[in-house]
Amino acid sequence: MTKNATDKQALGRVLRASTASFTAGCRTLEDDLPIFGSLVQAERSDGAAVYGLIYDVRVDDDPFVRQLIAAGDLSEEYVQDQRQRRQVPVEVNVLVVGGRDKAGQVYHYLPPQPPATLSWVTVCSSDQVRQFGGRLDFLRTVLDAADAPADELAAASLRHAAAAQGDSVQAQRYLQDAGRELARLLSRDPARLSGILQRMRGAV
Repeated sequence: MTKNATDKQALGRVLRASTASFTAGCRTLEDDLPIFGSLVQAERSDGAAVYGLIYDVRVDDDPFVRQLIAAGDLSEEYVQDQRQRRQVPVEVNVLVVGGRDKAGQVYHYLPPQPPATLSWVTVCSSDQVRQFGGRLDFLRTVLDAADAPADELAAASLRHAAAAQGDSVQAQRYLQDAGRELARLLSRDPARLSGILQRMRGAV
């Protein structure tokens, strides 16, 4: 990943966006690919931001790579050279789960406007993850997502949020609170609840 002018961890820039989701385009090496379930923000020029969770990472088809594969055996040195020198097309799909207004207040509902094309998309810091994840209102949005693997995304986002809490005791407490909120939201679907809780295990 790269750094933008404000020295934040930049994922890329917005390619396309709607109220409920957006897609960022980036160039990244294999070891530095965006992580499923991570909280990111699309920044606005007025200081506001749209928050979202990564739910899909797609490496686009590259005709040159097809030619290289067809050519036969490739040395690891050559592969690494191509990855570093070529523009590897990567699209990152993000589910919008909230945002931050111009005054710095965080909210957990869909923003009034989607992020603008070419806005920077940056990975949220641990402090930002703790602040946003301090309220679990975003879980309803994740569970109702039609275009994302909702159950996997809910579990992954909670694992990331737990890891940002600071220590294992706080992380365990966070997951317990999240489990209770999931139980409330999915009280009529115990099988689905059980599946998500199982995916949350091993986070701490």
